[in-house]
Amino acid sequence: MRTRVKICGLTRAEDVRAAVAAGAAAIGLVFYPDSPRAVGVEAAPARLQEVPPWVARVGLFVNANRANILETAQAVGLSHLQLHGDESPADCQGLGLPVIKAIRVSAALVADSARLIKLASGFEGCAGLLFDSDSAGFGGSGEAFDWSALSPLAEQLGSRWVLSGGLGPENVARAIGQLAPPAVDVSSGVEQRIGDVVQKGVKDALRMDAFMTAVAEADRKRRVL
Repeated sequence: MRTRVKICGLTRAEDVRAAVAAGAAAIGLVFYPDSPRAVGVEAAPARLQEVPPWVARVGLFVNANRANILETAQAVGLSHLQLHGDESPADCQGLGLPVIKAIRVSAALVADSARLIKLASGFEGCAGLLFDSDSAGFGGSGEAFDWSALSPLAEQLGSRWVLSGGLGPENVARAIGQLAPPAVDVSSGVEQRIGDVVQKGVKDALRMDAFMTAVAEADRKRRVL
């Protein structure tokens, strides 16, 4: 089985092209105004011009009203919606596109697997669930959570989940070896760095290639085993 890769938080057209060239199965644009990786509705279509039809176009929203989500999806030409805030199961329904609901995995949820399973089961009507690190900025923190918390859920969810949070070329193979997620999501892990400072919203083509190579190698090892 091949692990699908979504590269999120793309703000520049050249980074979208590089993500597609690297082999990403999905690209993500952030429509949360408070995010340093946000893109405007006016600029977004230009970012997607060269995205082939077999690559998913995911729009990320945080606690946005329904009308805004629907208008943005139509104007931009999104194929999937990612709801990354405090949306309820009802908020995820009736939006006309497949919805991926993000669940932010806090330390409390890591310590209480029953609560995490119950929370995830409430969103069974969504196309998929994305598990991310809990952070004040609704993702993109570059911090990983304890992946073992997802072990009880992995088999139950089958192919309907995505691992996110703190992934990069250095650790994604370990994550795949531990959990065998059907898909992984990366943002800050493939961004440019000046010293130790991550340039939020500015991707690094070499890091994207390295991430994809690490995923492919981990998949190869799984097939051998």
